[in-house]
Amino acid sequence: MIRNKEEIAKMRKAGKVVAEIIEKTRAAVRPGITTLDLDAVARQVIHERSARSNFLNYHGFPATICTSPNDMIVHGIPSSGCVLSEGDIISIDCGAIIEGYHGDAAYTVGVGEISKAAQRLIEVTEASLWAGIEVMREGNRLHEIGREVQKVAEAAGYSVVRKYVGHAIGTAMHEEPQVPNYWPGTPGPKLKVGNVYALEPMVNVGTPDTIELDDGWSVMTADGQLSAHFEHSIAITEDGPEVLTRP
Repeated sequence: MIRNKEEIAKMRKAGKVVAEIIEKTRAAVRPGITTLDLDAVARQVIHERSARSNFLNYHGFPATICTSPNDMIVHGIPSSGCVLSEGDIISIDCGAIIEGYHGDAAYTVGVGEISKAAQRLIEVTEASLWAGIEVMREGNRLHEIGREVQKVAEAAGYSVVRKYVGHAIGTAMHEEPQVPNYWPGTPGPKLKVGNVYALEPMVNVGTPDTIELDDGWSVMTADGQLSAHFEHSIAITEDGPEVLTRP
């Protein structure tokens, strides 16, 4: 799908709301806070900016953001019973809709003082995202994005989750085509000015294998080791990639 300048302008507005959610939830993360408290922060931003949540009620999802601590990879449901502790890490996935257009982004952050190993995982995962973004230029191939993500993650000794991937984004949060975070063996279609994608590497310390919990949403690492998740919505422009959701 090719988005025109007017459409991308609307997505830029949605991206600014998402960026504000990132900033305010990140500032709120501390030992003792619940993930439901973090959801309330995101809800307040969406309300103040006259936006809509693209997560709430999406296929029945009951919250405004996804909150996934430690060995939870994605899709964690905020809860008053999930209290963050010193040394945890948490991945927060957030989105917003403005004028019918979507923004989607995620980040992982430490809670208080965290281990060097956890900090390294976070840094490498974010670096893998930016490596993928760097090749999001007209004329490159779609799957070259995932190849760059995979190179960074695996060079550090980590694995890239295969089951969950990035996606095109626009008037729906999840549009085709999908954007793997790894090299699937074929180059994929050429990238064009006006394409908008949500790139979201999920990187595990151990195996890339996953387990879905009985709540039907929360996805865990199969071996109980840590996972990190970063995401931005990116428009391909004549001047290169524009990160619409960057704080």
